[in-house]
Amino acid sequence: MTDRIKPIIQRIGETDQLYLQGNTPELALERADLRLELVMLSQLRQEQIHFLQEAVVLLEQGRIEFEEMPLRLYVDLSLHLAKAYMIYFEITREARFATITQQILKPMTHDDFGDIYFFLAYASAAKNEPSLARHWLKKYSATQAFDLQMLRGHSAFFAYREEVWFNSMLHSKLH
Repeated sequence: MTDRIKPIIQRIGETDQLYLQGNTPELALERADLRLELVMLSQLRQEQIHFLQEAVVLLEQGRIEFEEMPLRLYVDLSLHLAKAYMIYFEITREARFATITQQILKPMTHDDFGDIYFFLAYASAAKNEPSLARHWLKKYSATQAFDLQMLRGHSAFFAYREEVWFNSMLHSKLH
């Protein structure tokens, strides 16, 4: 076991013990995030899928189990869930995972969180929906969350690098 994985596994054990004493949305987020870290560190597809499934269950449970929670926490749980499904997409190349991401986040667009727009653009690009990707990227670019370097380097948007609208959007953010 590598030095990077050992503390994650240890923390998973600790948070699982905390769960037995009582769940909270914050704990669900941490438990899922730890599993997503393992997905990123694993080289085995079967392990990645296993940890993704656990993360999805924890995040879904965290989103529905509690009647009240701060909006930011609900958005964080939803964004992590979207991230998990997009990792599923990256591993399997099955468009249904991008569709699920859209279904999770589309109802939340009225709250104007930039990361929601980013993941909607990512899912749209993954499904080869350039008009929707452009729409969501335009909204994303108008938010505080906009990250020029991340957008430039993200493989989902490589197909748009030669597009005038994409370059105009990036250029407008340089100034």
